[in-house]
Amino acid sequence: MIKREWINAWLLLTPALLLLFGFTHLPAVQTILDSFWSTPRGQRAAVFVGFDNYQRMLGDAVFVKAMVNNAIYAAITIPASIALALSMALFVSRKILGQGLLRMAYFTPTVLPLIAVANIWLFFYLPGFGLFDQIRGLFGFQPINWVGQPSTALYAITAVTIWNQAGFFMIFFLAALQTIPQSLREAAALEGASSWVFFWRITWPLIMPTTLFVSVNATINAFRMVDHVFVMTQGGPNNASTLLLYYIYDQGFRFWDTAYAATLTVVMVAILAIVGIGQFFLLDRRVHYR
Repeated sequence: MIKREWINAWLLLTPALLLLFGFTHLPAVQTILDSFWSTPRGQRAAVFVGFDNYQRMLGDAVFVKAMVNNAIYAAITIPASIALALSMALFVSRKILGQGLLRMAYFTPTVLPLIAVANIWLFFYLPGFGLFDQIRGLFGFQPINWVGQPSTALYAITAVTIWNQAGFFMIFFLAALQTIPQSLREAAALEGASSWVFFWRITWPLIMPTTLFVSVNATINAFRMVDHVFVMTQGGPNNASTLLLYYIYDQGFRFWDTAYAATLTVVMVAILAIVGIGQFFLLDRRVHYR
């Protein structure tokens, strides 16, 4: 009977496993293999080049710039998105007037298409006529080309990402906060614990699994952002806002250097794999107190 149940279970899983293998694992293996070959051009077939693509990558100044930009982008968007999402979740978890409307307002940026979000913020950043320069003009400041100069282009995209994904992460924190027993709040109130002490000693440890989940997703998002870059800056000016995935897109679809794009993709997948390994093998036990 048990054997029959196992057979039925595997039969039910087979369609999903075939789709997962065909559209995830097989392309990943093919990408790794392509990184050791050259790009076929017209009548010239691809040839095996070994680690030449990787050596080229190490000497590629644009790749180094993209990695530095991505590191800065991740270092800002990950903690800022988590902090903003948690702050919003703490605020709307209380009984306040218009709670449902406020939750919907916080979540609205998440359901907007990324292309639409980028175009909305382009209007905000418009030099002289955009929302930000209109406000700055009231205080006598000169207009700034937010997405057109190297010193601000990357940070302009970073601000859009934080605004766009904080509402999504808020939903997870809100769900985690609602699982905290009311009895703990009552016991803390009887002991005279302040709101800060309750948050730091009780709320924060209990929502750590959710925080870890959100942080991993924020890290993945930081390395797969391409929509905002494509619409707002196209990696410019002078590669000041080029991120790794946009550089992969640029090499693969603009210059049609698919072998080099595959090499860059292998690096990105390796980075994300390290994050996953860190979650499941290094931090999971500490987070779940096992």
